[in-house]
Amino acid sequence: MAVSTMKVSASHEEGFKTNVNCSHPFIIDQPKAAGGNDEGPNPLEAFLGCFSACICTVGRIVARQKRLKIRGIYVDVEGDIDKDYLMGKTTEGRSGFTEIRSFVNIDADLTKEEKEAFLETVEARCPVANNIAEKSVIVPVVV
Repeated sequence: MAVSTMKVSASHEEGFKTNVNCSHPFIIDQPKAAGGNDEGPNPLEAFLGCFSACICTVGRIVARQKRLKIRGIYVDVEGDIDKDYLMGKTTEGRSGFTEIRSFVNIDADLTKEEKEAFLETVEARCPVANNIAEKSVIVPVVV
């Protein structure tokens, strides 16, 4: 097993702006209507974006390993969330997405069955999909 540790950090300034520091720093924010400055995606959009990007990335890895001529992978992701729970208006339900759907269009000269088998391999190897499907251990530590 080849386990490695990945690290990112984030710092909150004013309003809802959060600077995320990693190999390519970026900003997470809220839209102006929600009190933010609209300087970047909100955390939920970033989460869904990471999922779609991971499908594309792992898809490219799998295609190279299997020597498949994939011209493109296009992913639309949507998720259902109870914002009343998020905003503290109820304790019924859960804070996370209740369902996440991905719609994957694979531009390649493959049959539907071959595309489905390819996508099954991609999903099995996608770390973000795995973290969505399986309960990951989260260890909060106050420093």
